[in-house]
Order: sequence, then C-alpha cells, then structure tokens
Amino acid sequence: MIYLVNGADAGQYRQWMDEMHVIRAKVFRDRLGWDVEVEDDRERDRFDAANPLYLLSVDGRGRVQGSLRLLPTTGPNMLRDVFPSLLEPGDMVESATIWESSRFSLDPDRAAEVTSRKLNRVTTELLCGIVEVGLMVGLSFVVSVFDARMVRIFRAAQCPADMIGTPRKIGKAMTYAGLFDISEAAWNAIAAAGGIGDRVISRDSDAPAQAA
Repeated sequence: MIYLVNGADAGQYRQWMDEMHVIRAKVFRDRLGWDVEVEDDRERDRFDAANPLYLLSVDGRGRVQGSLRLLPTTGPNMLRDVFPSLLEPGDMVESATIWESSRFSLDPDRAAEVTSRKLNRVTTELLCGIVEVGLMVGLSFVVSVFDARMVRIFRAAQCPADMIGTPRKIGKAMTYAGLFDISEAAWNAIAAAGGIGDRVISRDSDAPAQAA
C-alpha cells in the first residue's frame, strides 16, 4: 500500500521517514555510488527541505519497503539544480503540470520479491502510485533522472520514458532524464504488467495539492 506524506508533515511519521532515509543511503551511496550526503547511515539532501510529496510503500507489518518523492518543476528540483548536464544547453523542464520524481528507492532486501510477471512488486506499486497522484492533481507528465537499470525496468513495466537530453555517467551508473506520461492508459498498462488490480494509494492518505 502507498501512503502519501507531505514534507511539512514528516514529523508525524518519524519512524517511516527514518526507514526511508536508511533505504536511500543503501541505494544511492552503496549501490549507485553517487556523491550524496549521508549521516548516521541516512541519506538526506536539500530537496527534502522543499516540502516534497513522499510516496511510501508500506508492508503489512508497517515497515517501509520503498519510496520516492515528487516536486513541482516550477520550484527547486534535481534535474534543474543538480543534473542540468543531462539536458541540452538552454533546455529546461518547467511547467505547473510536470512534477519531478526523485529518490526512487527500494529496500535491497525486497529486491527478490517479484510478481508472476517477473516485475518487482514494490517497484510496480510505486510506479502506479506516481500515476495516481498525477491523475489526482492534473499532471500531464512526470520527469525523472534514473540509471540504466531502471530503463529496463520501466520498459518491462510498460512505462518507457520519452528520453530527453544526453545520457551521462554519474557515479557508477549511466544516467538518463526522461518524461513519463500521466494518464489512465498509463496506469492500466503498468497495472497489467505488474498484476495490480486496484488503486494502490491508501484512502487514509491526504490528497496532495492540485497542480496550477
């Protein structure tokens, strides 16, 4: 199940947020070799202070098993402020109806949990969650920076990116920027690929703010 947590309300979800930051350190420092800020085995960056919307995949025991965050491209975001080299000179992604997905991370201990169609269950759930949020707030696309391994996963999940800019090696991984369609058709394709039969966002979650 996916729970939505606004950055301003993160203090109400201390345990979940702590688990999320631990997983992020394992993924971005240990696996990808990115130059990220890790303190006490927890990864945080300045964009966590920009009031993002977090999507947390929580299992039946109440433990975080994967997460990501969404930020409007009209404000601070990683593609513009950290990875501008992925775009052509002068290019910029900035629109009220395009948000950025970043820090997509899965607990390495859950990596082997796959659906009958060989897709990771948590990954598929998070992808469906992104589309559901986009539909809630009226987005047209979500933009993201991702590594080569995720390119294969997105294709298998029937949500290939519309690549933009020029891929570059960052840390240990070839890194890309791409746009993802937000539509009912996109949700249906991901859900079918991952064997998901119903919406994944918990009804207990607060609805995010609408896109302008």
